[in-house]
Amino acid sequence: MANLKSLVKDTAIYGLSSIVGRFLNYLLVPLYTHCMPHDSGDYGVSTNIYAYVALILVILTFGMETTLFRFANQPKENPDSVFTMGFTVVGTLTALFLGLVLGFLPPISDALGYANHPEYVWMMAVVVALDALQALPFSWLRYKKRPVKFASLKLLFIAFNIALNCIFFLGLGKTQVFYVFAINLACTGLITLFFVGDLFKIKWQWDWDLLRRMLGYSWPLLVLGIAGILNQAADKMLFPMVYPDRAEAEVQLGIYGACVKIAMVMAMITQAFRYAYEPIVFAKMQDNDKNEYYAAAMKYFIIFTLLAFLCVVGWMPLLQHIIGEGYRDGLRVVPIVMAAEMMMGVYFNLSFWYKLIDKTIYGAWFSLAGCAVLFAVNIWGIPRYGYMACAWGGFAGYGTAMTLSYLVGQRKYPIAYPMRSILTYTAITVFFYIIMKTLPESWSPGTHLGINTLLILAFVGHIIHHDLPLRMLPVIGKYFRK
Repeated sequence: MANLKSLVKDTAIYGLSSIVGRFLNYLLVPLYTHCMPHDSGDYGVSTNIYAYVALILVILTFGMETTLFRFANQPKENPDSVFTMGFTVVGTLTALFLGLVLGFLPPISDALGYANHPEYVWMMAVVVALDALQALPFSWLRYKKRPVKFASLKLLFIAFNIALNCIFFLGLGKTQVFYVFAINLACTGLITLFFVGDLFKIKWQWDWDLLRRMLGYSWPLLVLGIAGILNQAADKMLFPMVYPDRAEAEVQLGIYGACVKIAMVMAMITQAFRYAYEPIVFAKMQDNDKNEYYAAAMKYFIIFTLLAFLCVVGWMPLLQHIIGEGYRDGLRVVPIVMAAEMMMGVYFNLSFWYKLIDKTIYGAWFSLAGCAVLFAVNIWGIPRYGYMACAWGGFAGYGTAMTLSYLVGQRKYPIAYPMRSILTYTAITVFFYIIMKTLPESWSPGTHLGINTLLILAFVGHIIHHDLPLRMLPVIGKYFRK
C-alpha cells in the first residue's frame, strides 16, 4: 500500500508537468491552426518533421533511460558508474548524428522533401540532439526521486515556448512553420543549460565491463523503442511518401495531426504513469507482493484511461474548438487514436515481465510485429482512405503488440490480472460510447453535453462504488470515514 501511495503521489507530480504542460501546449494548437490556414500545408510540415524527431530521439537515447533504472537499482552496481556509461553512449551517438546531418545537409534535406528549406532540417537536428543529451539527466532526477525539479524544468520549457509563440504569432503576426522550429530550438537550449551544473556534481566513474552489460541489455530496448515510436510516428512519415499528391498530402496530414492532438490526453496519462511507475517496478523486484502490485497498477491504469476516453468523446462539442474550423473534418479519428493510445499504455504495463527477467528481446519482437501491421495498413490504406488509414493502422499495430505481450507473458511470467473487473469496465465504456454516438444530431450541443456528462458521472459512480471508495482517498477521505 505504501508503494501504491508513492506511485499515486509521484504520478500526480509528474502528471502536473505532463498534463498541465500538454494542456498549455494545447493552447498552441488553436494558435497554429488559426494562424496557419489548413490549405497552406504548414501544419502538415510540422507534423511530418516532428515524427522524424521522435524516431531519432529514440535511436540516440538507445534505451538507456530504462537501462539506468535496471542497473542503478542493482545492489552490486555503482549508480554513478551506471549514469556515466549511459551518458557516454548517448553523448557519442548524439555527436555522430549531429556531425552527419550538418555534414550532409543538402542531400538529407532533399531526401526528406525539404530541399528548399534545409533550415528546417538542421534546426530540428540540433533540437533532437539537445533533447537526447537531456534524457539521462531527466531520468537521473526520477531515479533520485526528485519529481519537483523534474516537473519544474518541464513546465519552464512549456512556459517559455508558449510565451515566444504568442510573441511571434500573435504579436508579430508570423505565420510560417519556420518560427515553430526556431522557437523550439531556443527553448530546448535554455533547458539544457540547467543541467550543466548537475553534470559537474556527478562522480564520473568509468567501468567498461558495466558498459558491455548495459549495451547487452539496452540494444533490444532500442529495437523495441524504434518499433514503438514507428507505431506512433510512421503514419506521419509515410503519408507524404504514399499519398499521390505531395501538396495535398501536407494539407491532409495537417488536418490529421491537429485532430490527433485532442486524442493525446491518453498519451499524457500514460507518460505520467510511466515516469512514476518505471522506477518503482525495478525497485520492487525483490518484494514478495510485487505481482499483486503490478496487477493492481494495471487495473487502475485501465480504469482511469477509460474514464479519460469517455470524457474526451463526451465533451467533444467543447473540445473541438481547440483546433481551427478548417481542421475539424478529421475529428472522427479521435476515438480510434485514443483507443490505440490506451492499448499502447497497456502494452507498456505488460512490458515489465520481460524487462524483469532480462529478456527484452521479446519486446523487440512484439513491437516489430505491431509495426509490421501498422506499415501494412498504412501503405495499403493511405492512397485509398487518407488519414483514416493512419488511425486504424495505429489501432491494429498497438492491438497486435499488446495481445502478443499478454499471451506470451502469461506463459513466461504469469501475473493474475483482474480480467473480470477490467472487462466489465471496458464493456461499460463501449456501451456508453455507443449511446453518445447514437444521440440524434438534431438535438442541441447542450443536450448532448448534458447526457454525455451524466454517463461520465455514472462511470465515476461505478468506480467509487466498486474500486475506490471516497473514504480511501487522501484529504477528502477523512470526511467520509466519520
